[in-house]
Amino acid sequence: MLRKIALNAQSMPLSLKFTDVKTYGIIAAFVVLSVLTPWAFHQFPTAGATYLPMHFFIFAAAMTCGWQTGAIVGLLTPFASYAVSGMPVITVLPQIAVEVAVYGLLAGLLRQKFNLRVTWSLLGAMIGGRLALLIAVIIVQAISGNVYSPLGLTTTPYTAVWNTVTQSWPGMLIQLALIPAAFWAVGRLTARKQTE
Repeated sequence: MLRKIALNAQSMPLSLKFTDVKTYGIIAAFVVLSVLTPWAFHQFPTAGATYLPMHFFIFAAAMTCGWQTGAIVGLLTPFASYAVSGMPVITVLPQIAVEVAVYGLLAGLLRQKFNLRVTWSLLGAMIGGRLALLIAVIIVQAISGNVYSPLGLTTTPYTAVWNTVTQSWPGMLIQLALIPAAFWAVGRLTARKQTE
């Protein structure tokens, strides 16, 4: 199964069967990677919110294994991370869960259903995920009367989301550079192995 994922780096996402136990092993592996990477970054103040390490493997799961896997990995990762490290903090956990689940869902859909390149799938998912975050923050404000962002209590949902965007632009640029490069490199490597 892992060989199929590698061979699939440049082609369309795998269509995993959710009746197959291996599928859940792959989902678990992506969740573990998505939890361990941010945990390492959280050893440094604001590194997680700046470099967005949680997102990397959620995008990778979506674009190699499809939108269902991306959405599941995106939904499970923040809760698993909170259980392990207490991050993201409880006040922003629901909003982040919505945001990264939408990242996984959209990245997979744009790649799988619309046949977009990795870069365009990433960009579309990033925009859609930020819009989902805005909607989630608005709902949380309506319920609790407060607006919480990873940077602290803010005045409006728009300010909260804008603050996260302005802090996380280095992470977004790194994702846009590294994820397509990683897919290209894996695709080249597997193509070379097939011809040998």
